[in-house]
Amino acid sequence: AVLDLNVRHVVAFMHQAVPLMLAQGRGGAIINVSSIAARHGGAGGSVLYAAAKGFISTATHGWAKELAQTGIRVNAVSPGVIETPFHDRYSTPAQMSAMQATIPMGRLGVPDECVGTFLYLASAAASGYVTGQVVEVNGGQYMP
Repeated sequence: AVLDLNVRHVVAFMHQAVPLMLAQGRGGAIINVSSIAARHGGAGGSVLYAAAKGFISTATHGWAKELAQTGIRVNAVSPGVIETPFHDRYSTPAQMSAMQATIPMGRLGVPDECVGTFLYLASAAASGYVTGQVVEVNGGQYMP
């Protein structure tokens, strides 16, 4: 299910969206969703999730190169540890505390803190010369 959602569905979306965008001839922006797990391999039991997100990050770079001349920009947002129902279900309080301790900002993120990055990448006025980037929103947990 993890690979199905994070690999097959992303590829299927690209196969549907790109021809429509090309037919419209206006370029545009495609924003994928990766994860910091792509950089560090994920926590115990989440290797396939991390690998799938690694695929998304790498494919984002490749698609950006392939589509740059068409005016279609392809980027990704890579959230860090964000308070979501996923963590409520799969992470213990001790695991959450351990993750929080690795974040320089000293807290977990909330979903709304990712919104601005999506809006920035969607806006040609703000990010018209940005493509092939995986923008991390992680409170400083991982830095280039």
